[in-house]
Amino acid sequence: MNYKEIPSPAFVLDEKLLRKNLELIDRVQRDAGIEIILAFKGFAMWSAFPLVREYLKGATASSLYEARLCFEEMQTRAHTYSPVYRENEFDELMDYSSHIVFNSFNQFSKYYQRTQTADHPISCGIRVNPEFSDVETDLYNPSAAGSRLGVGIDEMPGTLPQGIDGIHFHVLCESDSYSLEKVIEKFEANFGNYLSQVKWVNMGGGHLMTRKGYDHGHLIQLLKKFREKYDVKVILEPGSAIAWETGVLVSTIQDIVEHRGVKTAILDVSFTAHMPDTLEMPYRPKIIGASEPTNESKHLYRLGGGSCLAGDFMAAYDFGRELQIGEQIVFLDMIHYTMVKTTMFNGVNHPAIAIWTKDDQLKIVREFAYEDFKNRLS
Repeated sequence: MNYKEIPSPAFVLDEKLLRKNLELIDRVQRDAGIEIILAFKGFAMWSAFPLVREYLKGATASSLYEARLCFEEMQTRAHTYSPVYRENEFDELMDYSSHIVFNSFNQFSKYYQRTQTADHPISCGIRVNPEFSDVETDLYNPSAAGSRLGVGIDEMPGTLPQGIDGIHFHVLCESDSYSLEKVIEKFEANFGNYLSQVKWVNMGGGHLMTRKGYDHGHLIQLLKKFREKYDVKVILEPGSAIAWETGVLVSTIQDIVEHRGVKTAILDVSFTAHMPDTLEMPYRPKIIGASEPTNESKHLYRLGGGSCLAGDFMAAYDFGRELQIGEQIVFLDMIHYTMVKTTMFNGVNHPAIAIWTKDDQLKIVREFAYEDFKNRLS
C-alpha cells in the first residue's frame, strides 16, 4: 500500500489482506464442520461484501437496519439477535431474518407466533448467559454481574418451550481458543441438559482466529468434539477476526502545539469520533514510525483529535524525530470496530472510505460532506 497516494483522512481496506483472513476462516469452518458468519457489529463495510460472500454465506444482525443490510448486500437473510425487539419493526425484521434469537422468554412468548406467519422459515433461539468470561473490561463483558444479556441458569425452565430450535451465547472479546474451551466447559455444566432439545448452538463472537499465534488446530478439535457429542450444528459469528489487521486510517498533522513541555500534534481525525474504542476499551493504536516512550525518548508527541472534547487525544508516542505540520500519521488495524462506531460529533467530517485493490490501485468508495452531518440531525 502506497500511503502517499491516499488522500487524508481516509480509512483504507487492503483487499489482499482481507482475502487472506477469509481463506484462513474458511479453512477453519470446513475442517471443523461448522458455519462461520460475519458479525456486522464488527465489520459492516458492505462494499467489501462481494469478496466476503466468496467465503462466508451468512451474517448476524442486531437491528432492523443491519438485517436489511444483510439481505440487500450479503444477499441472504440474517441470523438476528437483539436485546429487545420493537413492536413496530418486528414484521419487517422477519422479512430479512432466517434466524431470530430472543434475549428473554418474555420476548420469545411475545413474538414467537408471529414468526410462524412469515412467508419463509424462521428458526428461533434463546440467548443464555454462561456466567463466565475472561474478558477484563466490563464494557465488553456480557457475563458481568447483573448483565442484561441472556438468560441465566437460575431463570431457565425445566424444558425449553416448543419452538426454540437453538441456543446462543456470546461472552468473548478478541479471545483465543483456550478461553472458548473454558466457556464451553461452563456452558455444558449449566446448560448441557438442554442440548438434546435443540438443533443448533451459536457460540457468538470474540474468536480472534486471525491473530498471529492463534491455535487453529485446538479450535478445530474443540468445535468438532462439541458438534459430534451433541449432534448439533455449530455457528460462530466473529467480528474482529474478519477484518483483523486488514487496513489503516491515514491522517495528517494540521498543527503542533506545546503546553508546559507537552507537545501535541493535532490531526485531521478524531479519536472520539473516528476511533472510539481507543477511549472506550481503552487501547493504544499502533502507528507507523512510532513506538512507546522510554526514559531515553527525546521526541515525544501526544496525538490530538480535531474535536473540542478535552480528552480527544492519545498519550505521547516516541517518533524518534521532530514531527512537521503536513506530514502523515498512519494508524494501523483500523478496519474492525471503527467505521461501525464512528460519528460526526462536533461536525468533524468523517474520513473517506477506500479499498486498496488486489491490483495495487486505490479505489475511493465513499466521501462525506456537510449533508451527511446535517441529515442526521433535525
